[in-house]
Amino acid sequence: MCGIIGITSNKPVSSSIINSLKKLEYRGYDSAGIATILDGSINEVKCEGRVKTLENNISKIKMLGTVGIGHVRWATHGAPSTLNAHPHSSESVSVVHNGIIENSTLLKKFLVERGHKFKSQTDTEVIVHLITEYLKENDLKNSILKMLKKLHGSFALGIIFKDQPDLIIGARRGSPLAVGYGPNENYLGSDSYALKSMTNKISYLNDGEFCILKKNNVDFFDEKGNKVNKKILELSIEEASYDKGDYKHFMAKEIEEQPQTIKNCVNEYIDKINKDINLLSFPWKKNEISSITLIGCGTAYHSCLMAKHWFEQLTNLDVYVDIASEFRYRNNRFKKDNLYIFVSQSGETADTYAALDLCNKNSMKTCSVVNVVESSIARDSNFVLPIHCGPEIGVASTKAFLGQMLVLYIFSLKLSFMRNDINKESYLKKIKSLLNLSELVKKTLDTENQVQSACNSFVNAKGSMFLGRGSSFPIALEGALKLKELAYIHAEGYPAGEMKHGPLALIENGMPVVVIAPRDNYYNKTISNMQEVIARGAKVLLITNKSTDEVLSENIWQKIEVENTDEDLLPFLITIPLQKLAYHSALKKGYDIDKPRNLAKSVTVE
Repeated sequence: MCGIIGITSNKPVSSSIINSLKKLEYRGYDSAGIATILDGSINEVKCEGRVKTLENNISKIKMLGTVGIGHVRWATHGAPSTLNAHPHSSESVSVVHNGIIENSTLLKKFLVERGHKFKSQTDTEVIVHLITEYLKENDLKNSILKMLKKLHGSFALGIIFKDQPDLIIGARRGSPLAVGYGPNENYLGSDSYALKSMTNKISYLNDGEFCILKKNNVDFFDEKGNKVNKKILELSIEEASYDKGDYKHFMAKEIEEQPQTIKNCVNEYIDKINKDINLLSFPWKKNEISSITLIGCGTAYHSCLMAKHWFEQLTNLDVYVDIASEFRYRNNRFKKDNLYIFVSQSGETADTYAALDLCNKNSMKTCSVVNVVESSIARDSNFVLPIHCGPEIGVASTKAFLGQMLVLYIFSLKLSFMRNDINKESYLKKIKSLLNLSELVKKTLDTENQVQSACNSFVNAKGSMFLGRGSSFPIALEGALKLKELAYIHAEGYPAGEMKHGPLALIENGMPVVVIAPRDNYYNKTISNMQEVIARGAKVLLITNKSTDEVLSENIWQKIEVENTDEDLLPFLITIPLQKLAYHSALKKGYDIDKPRNLAKSVTVE
C-alpha cells in the first residue's frame, strides 16, 4: 500500500518527485524518502512521517540529479522509522517497493551467508542486496531477471544504479505500476493520479513485466526477458488539479460533492429522453446469467451487501456476497451462468484483483464497478461499470461509497427490466426517483447541526453500536466502520434483531447507539429492538425518514429525519448523517481526518 515514483529527465527531478509523492500520500504516510544519482553517487534523503517533512529536509540541501526515485510508506515489515523508510540503498543500487516479499526471511539468510549486511527491518532491503549480488557476475538485464525469479509475493519496484545515471528499472507482480511519457523525460508511478500532473500519455505494466526507462525511450520486457510492445493511452488531465479548495479537509469536500457525483453518475447511465437505463456494450444475454456473486473489501464489501438486497428485491436471480480476501482460498464451485461483480474504488485492491484473476483463469463472466477506469481491475474485467465520482483523496470513502451503491442499484434495476422481473410502470417510476436523488442528497446535507450536537456523546464513549434491519444493516456496518476509521472509537454494526442473541450484554448506561429505522417493512420490528436497548440505558440516536407518524418511544435521545423517496433509495440519504457523525467526532478529537492512523486509501497488499 505504498506509493512509488521514478523520473528520468534532462533536468533535476527532486522537486517533481516531491510533488508526485504528495499525490501518492493517500497510499501511505508512515515515512517518505527520495534518492537521486549525481556525479556517480546515490544521494538519499529519508524521514519518518509525512512528505512535507521530507520536503523541508530537502530544502536545506541542494539535491540535484536528473534521475531519481521516491516513496511514501505504509509499514508492513518493520516499524515506521527513518531507518525503515524507502529508498533502500547499497553503494551501487537504490530501490523503492510497494508490496510484500513473502520469502524475505529465506532470502536474507542466503544473502547474509554471502557477506551482506542489513541495516533495516524491511523485506525490501533483500531486493537491494540480491541485485548487488547478481551484478557481480551478470549484466544489468540478466541481474534483474535473476532477482525477479527469486522474489515470492507482490511488488512494484523502482530501481536506480550508481553506474547507470540515465535509467530506471520498473517491475511489477501483483502491485500496480504505470509508465508515463514526456518531452525529454519519462516517469514511473504507482498509479496514473501521480503522473497526471506531468503527462496524459500512459502505459501499464502487466503482471510479471519489467521496463527500462531512459529520458527518451522506454523498453518493456516479459518475465522471460523478451521485448513486448505497449499501447500508449491518452488520459484526461482534468483531475490533475483536484484540491481541497476552501474546505478544511478533502473528506469534508467529498461529502459535500455527493449531490453532484450522484447527478454525474445518473446522467451517464440514464437516457432522460427515452426514460431508460443504458448499459453500453453489455456483453451477455439475459438467459446467460442465472446468479450473481458480488466481491469487495471494506466499504466496497458493504456496497456489495447493499446490492444483494436490491438484486434480490428486483430480480429472481440467486445472489451471493463474498469478502475478497477470503474468496480465492476456498474451493469455489465456478458456474458458467454466474456473473462475478468486483467492486473497488481504486480498481487496484490486491485481494479483489486476486479474486478477479482467479475467475478469469476459470473463464468466468466478470464485471467491475470502479472509480478509476484505467485500473488493473477494470482492464482485466469483461465489462466495466464506472462510478464517475472523480478523485477521492480522503482515505475514508464517502462519495465513492454512494457511487458504488448507485451504479449497482442502476445495474440491478436494468437487469430486472431486461429479465421481465419488473413491469414497465414500476421501472419508469424508479427511474423518475433516481432523477430526483441528487436534490434529495443535497437537502440531507443540511443535517449538519443535528449531527454536531450528537457528537459529544460519541467522542467520550468507550464504544458504540449501529443497528439496522434489511437494507439498513449494510448501512449500519458502514456507519460503524466510518466511526472506527476516523474517530478511533470501537463501533459495531449489527442486525437489530440479533441484539438479544448476545450483543445486548454490552449495553450499559449512557452508551451511544445509532438505530437506523426507515419507515419500511422492518420499521416496527426495529423500533421494538430500539426500545430493548433504551430500557438498558442506551442513548439512542434514531435515523429515519420524515413522516407524520410519531415514533413509538418517548425516550429517544436524538432523532434525525431524512427526506422521503422510493424505499430503495433511502440508504443513500441515511448514509449522509453517518458520514458526518464520523467526520465531526474525529474533528472534535483533533485527529487527522484525511489520513487516519495505520490506514491507506489503496490497499495493494494482501
